[in-house]
Amino acid sequence: MSDKKFTYKDSGVDIKAGEDLVNSIKDVVKETHNANVLSNIGGFGGLFSADFKGLKEPVLVSSVDGVGTKLIVAFKAGKYDTVGQDLVNHCVNDIAVCGAQPLFFLDYFSTGKLDQQIGYDVIKGFSIACKENGVALIGGETAEMPDIYKEGEFDLAGTVVGVVGRDQLITGQNIKKGDLLVGFKSSGLHTNGYSLARKVLFSRYDINDQPDELNQTIGDELLSVHKSYLQLITNLKDIKGVNGFSHITGGGIVGNTKRILPDGLKLSIDWNSWSRPNIFKLIQKTGQVPEEDMRATFNLGIGLITVCSETSVTEIKKISGELGEEMFVIGEVID
Repeated sequence: MSDKKFTYKDSGVDIKAGEDLVNSIKDVVKETHNANVLSNIGGFGGLFSADFKGLKEPVLVSSVDGVGTKLIVAFKAGKYDTVGQDLVNHCVNDIAVCGAQPLFFLDYFSTGKLDQQIGYDVIKGFSIACKENGVALIGGETAEMPDIYKEGEFDLAGTVVGVVGRDQLITGQNIKKGDLLVGFKSSGLHTNGYSLARKVLFSRYDINDQPDELNQTIGDELLSVHKSYLQLITNLKDIKGVNGFSHITGGGIVGNTKRILPDGLKLSIDWNSWSRPNIFKLIQKTGQVPEEDMRATFNLGIGLITVCSETSVTEIKKISGELGEEMFVIGEVID
């Protein structure tokens, strides 16, 4: 039996490093707070005063998600301030398409050995996106788990909670035959399809390579921040004839949009009605990826779809133009 005395730090967990990280992020986190936040970071639970005046039968809407293997691209690039933004925006979009206004966000950051600068950059990314979306970052968990992650690796998860009046919920129940599909541009791959994209692109290119097809490096292209559609959805959801929204994530355009269709209806997509960003063309060409797999894996340049009546398209176009959003009529709902 060994006479050596083992400490928690000897086992790979540095409590002081975690405390130092919490202290370093207090200011950036506090920038996301509003009058509804009743607690500072570091407590056992985040406290949020819920004021639902003006909402008839308020319904809480929540979503939890991660950013998948996009993290591996961040590891390769040594760039950590964008993946936190990806996570917040992804979660916000998922509840915004239901008609909800996000209230607060909680994060989970786990790693093998805590690097305070990396932790700070990730959480700063959370804070940037939370401020942009008007969401309070009210708590989270930072966990050191040696032997679970390789050196320099970490994982992220996040939860957003929002609210909507029951009479303002957007479920897709009013979608009908003849409704049009209006698509809005994505900012790249967003947070889905990275296992295939990495396998294809990194078999030929390094992270800092810039193929002729792209105007930036592979790394910068793949780390483009997942776009938030909250402002757009907020401005479109009350237009008469807007019957549903689809956030295009894993499963592609059809896989996600069919989730909001009433029984007996399906989608007819005109796949040539918009120009695919070059990153998708590069992936398909480099990996000889079948078209069926491209459609089922990636957003292909469309990050949000509005299902609407034909009579509402003019107003949608006007508002989206004012917000600087490009839109395309990409298909319709059929029997």
